[in-house]
Amino acid sequence: MKLKTKELTTCALFAALIAVGAFIKIDIPLPMYTMHFTLQWFFVLMAGFLLGAKLASLSVIVYLCIGLVGVPVFAAGGGPTYILRPGFGFLLGFVLAAFLIGAITEKLKKTNAFTLILPATVGLVAYYTVGAIYFYCMKNFYAATPVSWGIVIVDYCLITVAPDFILCVSAAVFSAKLRPVFAGILNGYSVKNKVENKA
Repeated sequence: MKLKTKELTTCALFAALIAVGAFIKIDIPLPMYTMHFTLQWFFVLMAGFLLGAKLASLSVIVYLCIGLVGVPVFAAGGGPTYILRPGFGFLLGFVLAAFLIGAITEKLKKTNAFTLILPATVGLVAYYTVGAIYFYCMKNFYAATPVSWGIVIVDYCLITVAPDFILCVSAAVFSAKLRPVFAGILNGYSVKNKVENKA
């Protein structure tokens, strides 16, 4: 895949934003517990909405490669051994999520804050599915610290899915406004839909 300078620049931009997002942490106190989340998922969503399937997934791959060569862009550092961490699967899930979000968004006849919720939700499911499977396999077959599927789903998925869905909605709203801008920047390479914004 031959990329233009503008496309390479936008890929680099979103790779950087995803890296920065790992260190932007938000806490929302609730009666029963406090929700903790970072903005990584937000920028993955934005990449999918604005860049399309190929460029969005490439942005995440660039981010992962930078971290795996040793640059501390992951939440707990970096380096090739990071793939041995059970939580690395959630980072891998970003790749599939970005691709699916971009692919579905490209096929939408109308793109606004409401219709973008569909690709965001599909991406969210893909992200958690890859992350949960990887986490379970690493814990049970590599780390020799067995965990049940119930623990993985409750402790590592259900607790964080609510704030991540909030980010889905937020990213959909922002992206609905920004899509015309990025469509112009990329000259229609990745974003081919007719963009309709609601006031």
